[in-house]
Amino acid sequence: MSKHQLIVTLLGTDKSGILSEIATAVSQAQCNILDSRQAVYGREFSLTMIIEGSQSAITKAECTLPAVIQRLDLLSMMKRTSHHEKQNLANLLNVEFSGQDAAGLIQSVTGFFADRDAIISAFRQRTYQESNHNVMQCKFVVSIPTSESFEQLESDLMTLFASLNVTGKVVDKQKKDPNENTTSW
Repeated sequence: MSKHQLIVTLLGTDKSGILSEIATAVSQAQCNILDSRQAVYGREFSLTMIIEGSQSAITKAECTLPAVIQRLDLLSMMKRTSHHEKQNLANLLNVEFSGQDAAGLIQSVTGFFADRDAIISAFRQRTYQESNHNVMQCKFVVSIPTSESFEQLESDLMTLFASLNVTGKVVDKQKKDPNENTTSW
């Protein structure tokens, strides 16, 4: 039996039980959740998931999820997709940088990786006030092509960081950084 997939993205006010109700509806449609990401922003949250099932199960999910989503007062988008592939875990990098917030910082760094055909699979950014100016802190998880030299990429990235007047680091996730801070912010 051929498996079909559906990407579901939800946005709304965070409240207890939302994920449970969505998971129940997905299960009742005879689908499985393959992958999901949830984030909470103050009182708001977003959830993106990929569900999989037979063609009839995906069709059932497309028909039944909107009523659940509407009852929960959420915004949603759904799109069928052909094939969800697991992330390439062999060439993952943790990238962090911070400095005084300025227009174009994230664009410059994301452009750096786009020019190298790298894929940013996770992204987190926050801005806060410190000493009368806004400080921006950013973290990425990046998958680089196997043809990319880590040493050259690291050198080029540090040059970019210096030109942007930010500090940062890049760590190959396959090699443990003994000074890595494992706490979240």
